[in-house]
Amino acid sequence: MSYAMSLYSHSKLSGLHSIRLLRLMPHEAKAAPIQCQLFNYSLRGKYEQPDLDDHTGTHLYEALSYVWGDSDKLQSISIDNHDFPVTVNLYAALSHLRDCTIERIIWVDAVCINQADWEERGRQVQLMAEIYSKANRVVVWLGIAADDSDGALEEIRVAAGNESTNPSGEKKNQQAILALLQRPWFRRIWVLQEVAAARHILIMCGSKDIDGYAFCLGLRPLRLSYATCPGLQSLIRSVTYLIRGSIFRPKHARSSSDKVSLDIRPLCELIDMYHTHEATERCDKVYALLGMSSDNPSAAGLSPDYRIPWGRLFKHLIEYLLYGQVSAETWDDREMAVIKSKGCILGKVSLVKSHISWDDKQVVDITFKNTPRYLGDKMEWSACWTLQVSAKPIRQGDLVCLLRGASQPTIIRPSKDYLAIIMIAITPLEDTGTQRKGARGRALFPLVTNFPHDFLLVWKWEKSLGKFQDQEEYETLLKTVSQGPESLNPRLADQATRLWNMALILEDAEEYENAEKRLQEAIRGYERMFGKEHPHTVKSMNKLGLVYKGKQQWKEAEKLFKQVTETR
Repeated sequence: MSYAMSLYSHSKLSGLHSIRLLRLMPHEAKAAPIQCQLFNYSLRGKYEQPDLDDHTGTHLYEALSYVWGDSDKLQSISIDNHDFPVTVNLYAALSHLRDCTIERIIWVDAVCINQADWEERGRQVQLMAEIYSKANRVVVWLGIAADDSDGALEEIRVAAGNESTNPSGEKKNQQAILALLQRPWFRRIWVLQEVAAARHILIMCGSKDIDGYAFCLGLRPLRLSYATCPGLQSLIRSVTYLIRGSIFRPKHARSSSDKVSLDIRPLCELIDMYHTHEATERCDKVYALLGMSSDNPSAAGLSPDYRIPWGRLFKHLIEYLLYGQVSAETWDDREMAVIKSKGCILGKVSLVKSHISWDDKQVVDITFKNTPRYLGDKMEWSACWTLQVSAKPIRQGDLVCLLRGASQPTIIRPSKDYLAIIMIAITPLEDTGTQRKGARGRALFPLVTNFPHDFLLVWKWEKSLGKFQDQEEYETLLKTVSQGPESLNPRLADQATRLWNMALILEDAEEYENAEKRLQEAIRGYERMFGKEHPHTVKSMNKLGLVYKGKQQWKEAEKLFKQVTETR
C-alpha cells in the first residue's frame, strides 16, 4: 500500500543574506524519483558581515539558469520526504544534473525561494546577483535533446576549437544550430543577470554540455544566416555578450552592506538593450536588470516589490529615467506608455553601421543641425557615436532629441501623429567629431535651455514598432494625454493638434515633405471643427506657407499667405 506524502512547506529564513540551497541526492537509476533536501545558508558567513573580505570568491554550490516552462504541467520531487511540485522542464534539468554517487548542491529559484511569500520573494530577488556571482558555477539548462541539438553543440564545439578552419556550414547543421538558438532560454529576461553575474558557465542541452566561453567562441566563425529568423541575431548577441565575459570577471562584485551590484551599465542603457526580452510577470522586465545596473535605482524606490502594480512601476521607471519632468500614462495590462514632454530636436541619424566586434556595438553618424543654434553657434556639427546595440534597431532618418529635464538625448522615430521611442537615454561609448571650442558636444547638451516643442511619445516594449492593430484602441490611449482645444468633437480636435505639433517637430528637423502632409491634415481637421477663420486654422495655414518657403515652393507659399491675409 502506498501513501501520498504531504506537501513541503518552507521554513522561515533568518538573516538578510540568508538563502536556501538544494541538496540533490544521488541515484544510480536515471528513472528513479528525485530526492532532495533543503537547508539554509548565509552568503555572508555566520555573522552576516557587511565586509566581504573574509568571504570572497566562489562558494561550493552551483546555480541553475533555466526557463520554468508550463506551470500547468507539473511533476513532483521529494524534499525532506515531502512532495514538492515543479515544472516538467525543471524536473528534466534535475534528472540530468543528478549524479549516480555524489550529492550535488544547487540553488534553484523555484525551489529555494518561497514563491508564495511575496515579501520573501522581493528580498531574495535583490540577492540574485550575489547568489549567481558567488556560485562555483552557473549551469545553463536549455532543455532536453531535440532537433539534433547534440549535433548543433558538437558543431559549435568544433568551431571553437579550430578543429576545422572552414566550418561545414551545411544546411542541416545551420538549421540545427538555429533551432538551438531559438530555444526559450535565450529570450528570457532573468537569464541576463544570471549569466552576467557568473564567473564560470556550463551550457547543457540534454546529456551534452559545452563551456560558455567556448559556446560564444564557436558561434563567431559559423557565419549563420539569420534571414529566416528576424531579430534572432541581435537577441543572441545581447546574451553572448554577457556569457563570454564570465571568465574575465573578478572574484569580487561591487558590494555594500545590503547589495551586490554587477556594475555593468546604467539602468537606462540596460532597459534600451533588453526590454524586449520575455518575462512571465511584467515587473520582472525591470527587476531582473536592477542587479546589473551601475547606478543606484533602489535609492529612487525601484526595489523589487511584487505588491506594486505593473502600471505604477512602469510610470515610476519613466520618471526615474527622465528625471520626473514628464507626464506619463501607463496601464497594468500592457507594456506601453504614452509620455508627454517639452523638448527640442538636436539632430538626425544620417548613417547606421554594424560594429563587427565582440562587444555588440553599433556606429551611428549624426548630423546636429539644431544643437549649435540652441547654444548660439552658427556652425553645423556632426558626430560619429559608438553605441551599445539596442533592442529596437536605430535607422537612418531617426531623430535625436533632448527632453526637458533629461541629461541624455533620446532617439525617436516619427509616426503619423506621435513619436516612437527607440532609445530612451543614449550614452556614446565613443564620440568622435562632436567638437565645439574643445568640448565634446554631448557634454554641452545640459546647457540647452530652449525646449520649444510639445512631444507626444509612445514607448512600446514589444519587439516590433508596427502599427496598432486596433485604431480605436490607439485613439483611446492617446486621449489620456489630450492636447487639443475644447470642442464638440474632442477626438478630432486632439488629432488635429497632434498633427500640428508633429508638423512643427518635422519642420525643425527639415523634414519638409512630411511636415507639409501633417499640416494639410491638421488644417482640414480644424476647418471641420472650427471653420476657416478660426485662429487654429489660420495659424496652421500660415505655418504651411513657411514650410512651402523652406521647400522653395514660392508660388504655393505666396498663394497660401494671400489666403491667410484675406482671412484675417
